Formats: sequence, C-alpha cells, structure tokens
Amino acid sequence: QLQLVESGGGLVQPGGSLRLSCVASGFTLDSYAIGWFRQAPGKEREGVSCISSSGGRTNYADSVKGRFTISRDNAKNTVYLQMNSLKPEDTGNYYCAADPSLFRLCVLSLPSVGSWGQGTQVTVSS
Repeated sequence: QLQLVESGGGLVQPGGSLRLSCVASGFTLDSYAIGWFRQAPGKEREGVSCISSSGGRTNYADSVKGRFTISRDNAKNTVYLQMNSLKPEDTGNYYCAADPSLFRLCVLSLPSVGSWGQGTQVTVSS
C-alpha cells in the first residue's frame, strides 16, 4: 500500500519555527513530485509548496514565500517543510501528497498518492 505519513506539527508562538516531515512507505519517493497542502477550519485546502522528483524545481504559495523551504532526502524517502517566521494564518492541518507529474500535483492538485487523511496539525498562537 502506498502511503505518506506526515509529522512534526505542534503549537508554536508567532515568529517561531517548525519542521514538518513526510515519509513514504510502500514506494520510493525518488520518482515522485511531492507537495505540501494545508487546510484551516472552515477554509478550502490550499497548496503550500511543491518540489520536483529531482529536487531541482520548487514552488511556493505567495503567502509563504521567503518563510518556508521545501526539501527532500530521497535516501531517507522523506520530504521536509521548514517553516520559519510562522504567523497565526499559517494555522491548519498540513498534508503531503505525491504524483509522478509536478503539473498534476501542483497545478491541478490531483495527486495519485495522498489520502488527505490524518495530516499534522500546526497551530500558531500566543
């Protein structure tokens, strides 16, 4: 079974940092683009950041540019999202998803792997 498991969320004060991890099981990530998405209560899910299978291409939502960094370690079958200078509006449940196509994943938001299941909760509050 292809599965992605997110971790690393928590409660942090505004201005703080967190690093999220997305670990794959049942498949290897090196042929997949990976994306981070988030959903706040009462809001639609939105794309946060994506990274190509090689790691050579990344993109970010305007709201997180300059504060978040996506990276991947294919040897560890893991993708990370380093989040700095966190703001209350970053609060939400964060999910990772995967697809062999960066376009399908990041433009169409149609991943082939990712259940929008548990995710990891990020709460930014004083």
